[in-house]
Amino acid sequence: MRQITQSLLFIGALSLTGCSKKSSGSYDVPDATTDAAASPTGVSADDLWGERQDSNKLQLALERYEAAYAANPRDRQTVIRLTRGWYFYGDAYQSTDDEKAAAWDTAIGWGKKCLGLNREFTALLEKGNETEATAARVLTEDDVACAYWTATALGKWAGLQGLSTLLKNKGTVFALITRVTELKPDFFYSAPDRYWGAYYAALPGFAGQDLGKSATHFDASIAGSPAYLGTSVLKAQYWAVKTQNKDAFETLLNGVVSADISGNPKIMPENMAEQAKARDLLARKDDLFAD
Repeated sequence: MRQITQSLLFIGALSLTGCSKKSSGSYDVPDATTDAAASPTGVSADDLWGERQDSNKLQLALERYEAAYAANPRDRQTVIRLTRGWYFYGDAYQSTDDEKAAAWDTAIGWGKKCLGLNREFTALLEKGNETEATAARVLTEDDVACAYWTATALGKWAGLQGLSTLLKNKGTVFALITRVTELKPDFFYSAPDRYWGAYYAALPGFAGQDLGKSATHFDASIAGSPAYLGTSVLKAQYWAVKTQNKDAFETLLNGVVSADISGNPKIMPENMAEQAKARDLLARKDDLFAD
């Protein structure tokens, strides 16, 4: 727990210095450390992960996954959990922009370690004439989860840093999600369409905003995976607010609040978090619409 808190404070402090914002982490995969080989005793990281609707248990899970990673840095599932887990920690349990940015920056750092497991990808970067965006073409289906959670965290983190940082990272995010869409369009409950729905709504008008594309992608994601409530929340938050469609906003969010989430235990923690977001957005409705 102390290690996680110190990481957050350190990364949060970095985000406050200087005008130029740059996400943390590198693609280098470290050697295993022998002193980390013994995992902490007690409840396993996977068991704690299963109860991530409790933020304290999620933090403990992340701490234990970090210990497991130190012992075996090439275990892909461990580093995927760290990337996704830090993203979820920021998305579900942090309230201020600084706290969210710190958690998402940590997720980006783990995501780079995850993508670093693809040696062809890192070899292209090491040549010096490729960027993350151009090198994304060599990512494989094994890299899909790494690419998706890294791009998701990067997009959210960049959005909090301001327009210049958002535009600077736009190409990397676009390339990673494009590759995920090519390799596995149904990944994580139709996540690529969900991402494109938010992407085309969140962009400034001069940078490619397209509310028609946004609605089409959101609707495809909802149709493909109606059990995942986050898509409806994002459509309300981005598309409905941008189009000032209050009726759609209320219909989408009331549907999320009233949904029975007991039938999908694998994503119950995420759906619980989305229901909380929906209630918050409904409470702020008058601030989001002109009339």
